[in-house]
Amino acid sequence: MGNVLQINDLKVEFHVNEGVIRAVDGVSFRVPERRTVAVVGESGSGKSVVSQAIMGILPKAGRITAGSINFYDPAKGGAATDIASLPQDGPEMRAIRGGRISIIFQEPMTSLSPLHTVGDQVSEALKLHRRTSTKEALSLTEEMLRLVGFPNPNRALRTYPFELSGGLRQRAMIAMALVCRPALLIADEPTTALDVTIQAQILKLIRDLQDEFGMAVLIITHDLGVVANVADEVVVMYHGRVMESGTLDDIFRRAEHPYLKALLRAVPRFDMQPGERLVPIREIESEMGHLMQRKEPWPEGADAAPLLDVKGLSKRFSIRRAGMFGGKTGAENVAVDDVSFFIHRGECLGLVGESGCGKTTTSKMVMRAMRPDTGQITFNDRGQMRDVLALNEQELFDYRRKVQFIFQDPYSSLNPRMTVFDILSEPLIIHKLGDAEERFERVKELMQLVGLDVRFLRRYPHSFSGGQRQRIGIARALALQPELLICDEPVSALDVSIQAQVLNLLKDLKAELGLTYLFISHNLAVVDYIADRIAVMCAGRLVEMAPREALFSNPTHPYTKALLSAVPHPDPDSKLDLGALMEGRASDPRAWPMPFTINGSTRPALVDLGGGHFVRADPDGMHAVGRAA
Repeated sequence: MGNVLQINDLKVEFHVNEGVIRAVDGVSFRVPERRTVAVVGESGSGKSVVSQAIMGILPKAGRITAGSINFYDPAKGGAATDIASLPQDGPEMRAIRGGRISIIFQEPMTSLSPLHTVGDQVSEALKLHRRTSTKEALSLTEEMLRLVGFPNPNRALRTYPFELSGGLRQRAMIAMALVCRPALLIADEPTTALDVTIQAQILKLIRDLQDEFGMAVLIITHDLGVVANVADEVVVMYHGRVMESGTLDDIFRRAEHPYLKALLRAVPRFDMQPGERLVPIREIESEMGHLMQRKEPWPEGADAAPLLDVKGLSKRFSIRRAGMFGGKTGAENVAVDDVSFFIHRGECLGLVGESGCGKTTTSKMVMRAMRPDTGQITFNDRGQMRDVLALNEQELFDYRRKVQFIFQDPYSSLNPRMTVFDILSEPLIIHKLGDAEERFERVKELMQLVGLDVRFLRRYPHSFSGGQRQRIGIARALALQPELLICDEPVSALDVSIQAQVLNLLKDLKAELGLTYLFISHNLAVVDYIADRIAVMCAGRLVEMAPREALFSNPTHPYTKALLSAVPHPDPDSKLDLGALMEGRASDPRAWPMPFTINGSTRPALVDLGGGHFVRADPDGMHAVGRAA
């Protein structure tokens, strides 16, 4: 078997105002025919720069200073072309780019034009690289959309990207990349922005299309679980260099380089022992000061009731369609439907489910940033039970001091015009806590608490990495010494090594400060590491809730089983079970078997299975299942 791509001693430099940055420093690896090679590493390791060099799309400041990128095109009998020596905008490179080597980018929403239909964007590649009529191009495009799994390919031709879900947008990107039948497909973090169930479907789709078209795949990722499920060979990069490379077995069973071993130890796993911690590549050294420890103790017996008790929460949104004189109300979308849960003080409740299931809407209603249509939210304020939905303006102001939020995106949640000191002191000023001197001391303690240097206080957010920005967000949330922290996907945008840092920090802060968490995520492995109990949400409803051990040892609801089967394990012996995903219908309540689906007029309710384990099902049907068992 020959190679489709051979990279030899590649060096790429960026000439910027600050000087010369060598992003890729002597990288060599190959991509064999019909095989999948994974390039693994943290952000900034040079993975994406290698892909840009292969595609001839380096930024203006970037240039290849040494090495070769030999492309052996099967359509030309395997004759070699050195891409590194071709002009990026020359006709030969344009013929290769998109025609013989295609790329799927990380974020499908920003990679697709919002002004053109999916049909126009996919067929554009055909018109550029083949001599086809508009009719023939649309026919081939429709066939490709069918191959990548669009439920109605003909309708998709006339659909705009913003009308599609994240999974379908990524399928449109794959269709665009494959419509010219390339010899090599580069997938740059193709599933990072997707839920685990959609991710599993996309990975299966890429593998199926690879077999059908006989192409090679170069997948770029930091997720070792994805690597274990799709790769034949692996290349591990760090600071622009290859640290280790080999077959899948070499990397996972015979890892030799310390960096690779550290990456493997930083990934949350389902088989972790009680008390076992993730081992990040760089530890955070945090320190607690006296001001953060100075917290009024709770009255005796005040925490007998849950800190937060949510009952029957529901929220609907009207879908508005454009009319001649404003909007006309169309159908209603049920975002949250009869959600009930509780969280005891000092506990972490993990709320898991895919995008659009209602997790964030539920958290906004708990914060009272949004009012529910029905339901009740009760907060235990040191023994006094507060009806959150009945709080007046001043009471709500005080309540929000006790309940704080950590946002998903550390880039957009910090004001770029404010220094770190301004960001951390703002909550203290708003709530009139302390004088200027005390606020300065408290801000310094917050920096030390999350492991950041106090000398960085006058810096702006753009000066920090993603993990450091997320720690600033955590420090801001802790400034008012809250009782409850709502963490909305706080590590989904981070590399595995930085993710391990933040998860360990959150666990330590919970123990040291007596915090309570509502931890929202779509990653069950992450939730398994940090949560005490887990609630699974689908299509606006809680479908299962149980202590962590019970949920993983005895998942009962078909959606919970699908979620568990969709989590990619960093172990070549534990491949994804795509069959349990019900061919993409796992999140459709109509596809669930009895007694979990609606039977006539019966409305499934949360059935107590004992030991704090609840599942949403028809009670009579569950009793029948129990008798049969």
